[in-house]
Amino acid sequence: MVQVAVLGYGTVGSGVVEVLETNWESIAKKAGEEIKIKYVLDLRDFPGQPVEKVLVHDYEVIVNDPEVQIVVEVMGGVEPAFTFTKRALEAGKCVCTSNKELVARHGLELLELAKEKQVNYMFEASCGGGIPIIRPLSSSLTADEIDEISGILNGTTNYILTEMAEKYADFNKVLKEAQDKGYAERNPEADVEGHDACRKIAILSSLAYGSHVNYEKIYTEGITKITVEDMKYAAAMGKSVKLLATSKREGDKFSAMVCPVLVGRDNPLYSVSGVFNAIFVHGNMLGDAMFYGSGAGKLPTASAVVGDVVDCAKHLHENIMLGWSGKELELMDRKDTTHRFFVRVKGSVSENLEQAEALFGPVSLVEAEVAGEFGFVTELMSEGDFEEKAEKLPSMISRIRVRA
Repeated sequence: MVQVAVLGYGTVGSGVVEVLETNWESIAKKAGEEIKIKYVLDLRDFPGQPVEKVLVHDYEVIVNDPEVQIVVEVMGGVEPAFTFTKRALEAGKCVCTSNKELVARHGLELLELAKEKQVNYMFEASCGGGIPIIRPLSSSLTADEIDEISGILNGTTNYILTEMAEKYADFNKVLKEAQDKGYAERNPEADVEGHDACRKIAILSSLAYGSHVNYEKIYTEGITKITVEDMKYAAAMGKSVKLLATSKREGDKFSAMVCPVLVGRDNPLYSVSGVFNAIFVHGNMLGDAMFYGSGAGKLPTASAVVGDVVDCAKHLHENIMLGWSGKELELMDRKDTTHRFFVRVKGSVSENLEQAEALFGPVSLVEAEVAGEFGFVTELMSEGDFEEKAEKLPSMISRIRVRA
């Protein structure tokens, strides 16, 4: 029998308990032996609930119990999750987590510690909720040179953008609805400002390219400046606005960015709507592949965590290598990356088009039912070149990057 302790009995923690108890028989067959929850750690009491029988409030009980072989960390945040995880690994226990903030900040250190102690630190649920992506990158696709990862990695922002596009609804109104439905946190900053997606693309890139990607060095924009007018132009172009987290290998150079992007109908990410997530991967041998599913939610995320628990149970005291090295990957200067840009401009076409073309060269006009302004799409140019030209166009309202 493999004994497990769960740190945190919130949404995901309670889901982990439910999955392990509901599917215990099939899980035992896959793991090769029964997996049993010995402890659940939480500050709260749950009188009258079944979890009360295994509930503890003191982490020392767990870390000092030699019978606990696997610790599930689903507390969220950096502390005390980092300290608890580190101590568990030092004590020779495997750790499974859904905590993308912790993995992005301390994942490399914890992986190295796990290797030293011949245990495992696993985090399948940290990047795609219930979507399997960590394991494919670290095992199934190891024969490939991955040259691009691009994805919709946050269900909250995708839900908001979908509602704005379908109903031409204001960002703040849709955000409030998302909060009321439980899709957005009371403090939604990590989601809507792109920080959550940034951490996830840093983790995925570190695994795909084999070197550490520092999430703090990834250029990140959120969706708070996207408007109803942007959605009208997007519809006129036959495109949709998505918050994309992207990293690319171009020769011996690497880039990474999180920002709103206009994607066309031919792009596999175009039709990913609502709270769903999707991760597009391109390999030099594989070609294109896409992983799609529920990127969040109690049971999908818990299912991914329990998948890691089973993997750990099958490899107790045997470290599974992940290709995430300590060498930091140097990212290109954002200003050297290239895009096409959709630009909104105040005034009429007759008054402003000539100046726009003098600055940006040939542009494609976009007609939409938006009074007092017009839009156009530039040709491919560097970020730095675009910013330099945009400063000379005082009538510019906003810009969004464009991809096919």
